[in-house]
Parts: sequence; structure tokens; C-alpha cells
Amino acid sequence: MKLATQDKPFFPASLPEKFRTVRSLGFDGFEIDGSVLVEQFHEVKSASASAQLPVVTACGGYRGWIGDFEQERRKQAVEDIGEILKRVSELGGTGIVVPAAWGMFSKRLPPMTPPRTESEDREVLLESLARLDRAAAATGTYIYLEPLNRYEDHMLNRLSDAVQLIQAGSFSRVRVTADFYHMNIEEPKIDQSIVEAGPYIGHVHLADSHRFQPGDGHLDFRSGFEALRQVGYEGWMAFECRVTGEPEMDVYRRSLQFIRKLI
Repeated sequence: MKLATQDKPFFPASLPEKFRTVRSLGFDGFEIDGSVLVEQFHEVKSASASAQLPVVTACGGYRGWIGDFEQERRKQAVEDIGEILKRVSELGGTGIVVPAAWGMFSKRLPPMTPPRTESEDREVLLESLARLDRAAAATGTYIYLEPLNRYEDHMLNRLSDAVQLIQAGSFSRVRVTADFYHMNIEEPKIDQSIVEAGPYIGHVHLADSHRFQPGDGHLDFRSGFEALRQVGYEGWMAFECRVTGEPEMDVYRRSLQFIRKLI
């Protein structure tokens, strides 16, 4: 398993310095914001080559959501993700992380009753994913469908929710993102859920129980990693977390070292 990171506020602003910093910390790759990849593609490509640090995945950076309540915004999301996939492919990356939606609605917060039924949600997601499955196939990339916790999304919360959609649509280029922070909230037993979803897991996100850097909370990463090894997962694991402690760069480096010891 290889380790990547998303951007952080304490990384240098310039892309060449940012990529060199990520490399010097000890990461193997970079998970980039989709809008940065598209809008600054040539600069990203140059910085990646110079630092010998690959752009492996994208996350975010597009308009709307694939499960948006508004049809026009769903269309925008699918179109934008398609463009991001083209750029990811040009850099030899594997795909983009995509949730059904983020922060759009939660059944655990008022008003608690969404404007669509569960069957309507499912129909919308299957339609969006069918289009994205074709776009991913055309670019040789993958859609990494990410279940979020119940407070951030009402449609996909557990790994099994994403697996069921993939099976229902018979998608060949859609895989599941297993995010340890969200699994800590939603999965009764993280290791068991990973084993059950094993063949469909294509990407992993790392954050501890409180959404900060791994090793600072109480999450049991060891059993989760053992489950990933059990299902033969050899893909990327990207740090998607806030960072607490000072100096932040040193704290982050220690977190990376903590995870490396476990894998």
C-alpha cells in the first residue's frame, strides 16, 4: 500500500515547492483538488515531474454533486468530473474520489425528511454513475465512490451502500473509497466491513477518530489494515485530515511515520 496526501494550509503556496515539500515529508503521491488540476494543469505536470511525485488521484474541485437535488447541478458535476478524469489520465493517475453529495442534507438534522424518496435518490445516483462509468472507461481511470457519515450525507453512509449501487448498475469503472473517519462512525466493525466490501475497494482515505491526523485519536488502524491485506488491497491510501499540534509539518511527518510502521 502506498501513501499520498491532499494539500494542507501549511504547505508552500507555489506548486513546485508544494510538491517538493510533500516528497520531502516521505509521501509517495499527491491527491489533488480537481479544479487545481484542470486550471493549472501544465504547472501541476511540471511540478510533479520535477519533484518526482506523482499525482495519483483527484478529490473535489467540481460544481454540484452527482446526487444533487437540482438536475442542472448534477449535470455540471458529471461534466466537470469527466474533464478532471481526462487530466488525471494524462498524468498517469488512477481516478477521482466522488461522494453522492457533501453537506447537502442529513436525516439526522432538521428537517430530517429529504425532498426525494430513497428510491428516487437511488435512481439519480445510478444515472449519474452510468455516465461517469463511461467517462472513466474512456480515460482508463476509476470513480472512487465514497460513503460519508450520516451527518454529511443522507444517501450513502456505509461501504455496503456503495457496493449495492455498483452491483445494481454493473459498473466496471466504479470502486469504493473506504474512509477510516467515516467508517469509524458508520461501520459496526471496520475490519469486517472492509472484508465484505473487499473486491470493490479501490481507494482508502486516512484520518483519525476526530478527523485529525492518524495517531492522534483513538481509531484502531491496525485491524483495518490487516483487513485490507486480507482482501489483497495494494492501492493508494491518502491522508484526508486536519492537523493539530505544533509545528504542523513535524506533527504531520510523525503521523506519516506512525502509519508506515503499521503497514
